[in-house]
Amino acid sequence: MPEDSIEHIDFDILNSKAISQPLVTNIYTADPSAHVFNGKIYIYPSHDVDAGDAFDDLGSHFAMEDYHILSMDSPTSPAVDNGVALHVNDVAWAKKQMWAPDANEKNGTYYLFFPAKDYEGIFRIGVATSSSPVGPFTPQPQAIKNSFSIDPAVFKDTDGSYYMYFGGIWGGQLQRWRNGVFNAQQPESPFAFLPNANEPALCAKVAKLTNNLLEFDETPKDVLIVDENGKPLLQGHTDKRFFEASWVHKYNGKYYFSYSTGDTHFLCYAIGNNPYGPFTYGGKILEPVVGWTSHHSICEFNGKWYLFYHDSSLSKGVTHLRSVKLTELIHDKNGKIVTIEPYK
Repeated sequence: MPEDSIEHIDFDILNSKAISQPLVTNIYTADPSAHVFNGKIYIYPSHDVDAGDAFDDLGSHFAMEDYHILSMDSPTSPAVDNGVALHVNDVAWAKKQMWAPDANEKNGTYYLFFPAKDYEGIFRIGVATSSSPVGPFTPQPQAIKNSFSIDPAVFKDTDGSYYMYFGGIWGGQLQRWRNGVFNAQQPESPFAFLPNANEPALCAKVAKLTNNLLEFDETPKDVLIVDENGKPLLQGHTDKRFFEASWVHKYNGKYYFSYSTGDTHFLCYAIGNNPYGPFTYGGKILEPVVGWTSHHSICEFNGKWYLFYHDSSLSKGVTHLRSVKLTELIHDKNGKIVTIEPYK
């Protein structure tokens, strides 16, 4: 929901119309990555803090510095905050802004994948490990070699392969890597190096991970989103094109790549036949929520699918103080996702 409309909202009325309520209220949480491990739901969100920074299009006000993992016995059970699982001070290469993470599991080890700015101001992606899904996590001494940008999402395919999807434009810096190296010119502008409206939109990236899940096993590839005619979405298709917040789930043998359109505030999805795509645009998952950003995950629990998302209703519209929520997600008989209205 656009920032300039928040001042006109009656939040008591809005919260009474919301289809779900915050999972926890003791801290602000956002960007939820949800997984089912050993029959229990674990949610890996970012932890919003009021850092006092002025709002800007680079996201400087998103000054998160640690991660708290939430756990739930079921989608209707209370969520438990399991405390600090990893702090930026524990990560040798990271200076600040521990943004949206993800996690996965292999052979009893749990892996936390997270972005942060290094000491040169460049977003990299790191990995930390634990014997418990709630941590504490021990970080690797260096970021993933050749990693960049933000929003890692690690998908485990049915054949046991793991793929990382990542990237985000504007403050996520993806546009600065168009030539394969970081372009540091005009550091104050999130709009530098973006394609023109009539050019193909920037793509998220995907790379298969090595067997130990600590490095890329290949050079990252573009995650191409196309229209019904097979043509790439354009930068001007702002209500459909990729901005940030990659996620992948598999349903009836098809791969669903979902993402946020950022400045137009939608969650959308596209469908492909393999983890690399191309993915054909399918429609909207979630209409705009209160707060500038929209970031999500989708997972299955006991035969039903759920959307985990966030909004800023608890903080009465403060953009960088968000709260994680969940609601059921429906695939129709044709495999289309039924669009969700966050407020009745």
